[in-house]
Amino acid sequence: MVLAVGEILIDIFPDYQRIGGAPFNFACHLKKLGFPVRFFTCVGLDRYGERILDHLQSTGFDLDDVQVDPIHPTGTVNVQLDESGVPHFDICENTAWDHLDLDACPIAATEDVEMIYFGSLLQRTEAGRRQIQNLLTKKGKEVTAFCDINMRPPHVNPRAIDESLRQADILKLNEDELAAIQREYKKQGAGDAFLSWLMKTFDIRAIALTCGSRGSRLYFDGGRVDVPATAIDSVIDTVGAGDGFASILAAGYLRNLPWKKTVLQASRFASRICGFPGAVPDDADVYDEFKSIMEEKRNGR
Repeated sequence: MVLAVGEILIDIFPDYQRIGGAPFNFACHLKKLGFPVRFFTCVGLDRYGERILDHLQSTGFDLDDVQVDPIHPTGTVNVQLDESGVPHFDICENTAWDHLDLDACPIAATEDVEMIYFGSLLQRTEAGRRQIQNLLTKKGKEVTAFCDINMRPPHVNPRAIDESLRQADILKLNEDELAAIQREYKKQGAGDAFLSWLMKTFDIRAIALTCGSRGSRLYFDGGRVDVPATAIDSVIDTVGAGDGFASILAAGYLRNLPWKKTVLQASRFASRICGFPGAVPDDADVYDEFKSIMEEKRNGR
């Protein structure tokens, strides 16, 4: 079982709207890949909340894991795309997911959890930080903590970033986030040296670094895998590409696939996401090839 915790919201593009939020995107991908997933989040008592609840139910999520806040609105994000399809986000504050109460979630019924996915955006408030960190301190040693840093200034809580690094077994971040963390810890030197410092200092098993059109890297136990970006014919937008990458990274880890194979497929899937509007494709056939790869004979990493 994979437990994903965090925001769900409506991405409002100039010409269309899509349901989004990194934890939702991650959870939805894994569910469509055939993994058992529970997703804890909160929506408002409004039309956007109703739309999200309908979608979650149709996708197979348990609505008992979704809180409805009668006071605060469902989260929304205004998205502007540049000429390359790269998004710029305006994230609304004090929305329903900021008030997710994990103490009221039926987490006690999740003894079979293998992995907990969490990010940093839910922790932009002190209340959110306490909620996530309290959950992580209660997890068993056998449960893998997958941290997807999602630093969207000004929605960044430095204390939450530090505590999340200390909890992370697997860390996924992009180059801008890596640079921001390096500045926060006042460390000099090239990226590899700092990533090595991060792994040793915070006892992180693996760090995935996404580099946009220049591909991605994975650092693990003194090793490194470099994978070029997968070319696609047409980019609609790059929203959610990193979440798609994270989902395949988690799937490969849970299936005990070799790291090189896992990162290669993560890069391919992230590129596929860029060919669809929003973060999660409506076409379920997109997942068939990757489901087959996840079920291939595993030689271990």
